[in-house]
Amino acid sequence: MTTRATRSPRRRTVVALAVVLAVLSVFVVRLIDIQVVNASDHVQDSRDYATGTTITLHGGRGDIIDTNGTVLADSATRYDVQIDPALAVKGAPQRDADGAVVTGPDGDPVIIPWASLAAQIATITGQSADDVQRIVADALAIDSESQYALIKQRVSTEHYRALADLKLPFLSFPPDPTRTYPDGAVAGNLIGFVGSDGTPLEGLESLQNSCLAGADGKLIYQRGADGVIIPGTEVETAATAGGTLRLTIDSDLQWYMQQLITEETDRLQANWGGIMVVEVDTGKIRVAAETDTVDPNDPGASDAESRASKLLRYSYEPGSTFKPVTAATGIDVGVLTPFTTVYDPDRMEFPNGAVINDDEHHDPLTLTLNGALVRSSNVSMSQFGAMIDPQTRLDYLQKFGVGQGTALDWSGEPQGSYHEVADWDNQTYYTTTFGQAFTVTVPQVASVYQTIANGGVREPLSLVESCTAADGTVTTPARPEPVQVIRQDTAAQVGQMLENVFAQGTLADDVRIPGYRVAGKTGTAQVSNGAGGYKDGVYFTSLIGYAPVDDPKYVVITVFDEPQTVRMSSANRTSFKKAMTQVLTHYRIMPSGSTTPLLPVTP
Repeated sequence: MTTRATRSPRRRTVVALAVVLAVLSVFVVRLIDIQVVNASDHVQDSRDYATGTTITLHGGRGDIIDTNGTVLADSATRYDVQIDPALAVKGAPQRDADGAVVTGPDGDPVIIPWASLAAQIATITGQSADDVQRIVADALAIDSESQYALIKQRVSTEHYRALADLKLPFLSFPPDPTRTYPDGAVAGNLIGFVGSDGTPLEGLESLQNSCLAGADGKLIYQRGADGVIIPGTEVETAATAGGTLRLTIDSDLQWYMQQLITEETDRLQANWGGIMVVEVDTGKIRVAAETDTVDPNDPGASDAESRASKLLRYSYEPGSTFKPVTAATGIDVGVLTPFTTVYDPDRMEFPNGAVINDDEHHDPLTLTLNGALVRSSNVSMSQFGAMIDPQTRLDYLQKFGVGQGTALDWSGEPQGSYHEVADWDNQTYYTTTFGQAFTVTVPQVASVYQTIANGGVREPLSLVESCTAADGTVTTPARPEPVQVIRQDTAAQVGQMLENVFAQGTLADDVRIPGYRVAGKTGTAQVSNGAGGYKDGVYFTSLIGYAPVDDPKYVVITVFDEPQTVRMSSANRTSFKKAMTQVLTHYRIMPSGSTTPLLPVTP
């Protein structure tokens, strides 16, 4: 028989067990919540509250390569040598060849004193033992418990391994990526450079940083009192490498052109010179060479003005290289043909009072439009241009890119400038027909001739082919659509006249390349004096052309700023011929299968 007295202890036991089970259930539920349901959140909490060491894991900066895959810029890892001063002065256990701690007769570790260790470190880092000891002493003088001092920055992998082999618990070696440029100054004007802290400062390093920059990770761990990492405390967030930037530049051809333009600039005693090579059917820039090109490995060795590209940032009045645009406009609107004629004295005063002169004195004669280009007559081109409505002329200048910039989107690249027709004065009305009263850049002039050579279709110029991310994803930059600027038959007629410029002009013998039909034009542009006028007796000279005319492949332009020994555009003949010859040879372009059809210069 169960009595009240016997039931009471049982009931208390059951209640107690129930309470215990309830409490255990709460702990189990909470444990599952911590370790399973919200594990990731709590891992992050543990990272946030950790009091250990944090090392930045640098995401390597991506390579820059040329169109053929040649590396122009890459990242090399160096290591900073950091020390825990408070731990270092206590010395460190001696270790045998296998890395095991050596013990004395009493079984205690044999301790190597700090002074001896400092000498071992200094031997590897190239410092004196006194220097290493002084670094530690200075840190402890500021804070007797100091756990950080920098022994040396950016030691090589070889030195890092030698220091790591010492197995000193108070040394650490966070990686420090540095940028290297294997080909030195080759395309340095385009590649740019980074600062000592890795910040991109110029050129494509800066403009394409979104492709090249890696994402840093970190390693967090805790050390014991002896400086040794406590097993299981390491928490790593992986770094992500930057992408690989592929350029349109051909580095072998770029190297040759840099040598050539440097030699020619010195010979002509010009302020600077440049060569650009553009592929006709793609608009890809294969060469953008210029003098005083920075070596990105040592940008401080170059003057500040030589650390960036003048070739892409210099604007000027193009002069005679834009006479074909006037011819193309007249032909495209049906006003002119290559055989249209005008009377050409060497000086003419027009009805509005404007006075135009040819660059050389000559007897009066009658010239065809072809003849005006061959003889580069300002007087004739002014008359031909006057046959076209002024607004139409300006519209075509804009269609050819004047005032529109380029698709390169280069930092500091001028858009080019022009005046609206309503603002043209009497002189501007005529000078716009032969490349004055508006400004352009070298890439814009190259684009004009690419358009003519490409059947009137302007392909946007480009320097970047693609970005390949660390995961293999390839991204190509957005580019404007090609534009039909002039009709194909217009481009053919203008191209034929430009070929006659090379075949019948005064520089014909100097620029002829045996076996190839070449078209082009010279330009002798007056240089602004910064006060609304022009400098006296100095010019910005250019010579641009494309080949072979029967199947156009490449445009080449050479420019010189204020050459002294030869001041007219004839200064460019040697550099242009050598550059174009090298391009045709480098790309194994077949010789032309026909000869130049000669057009009349006079009726």
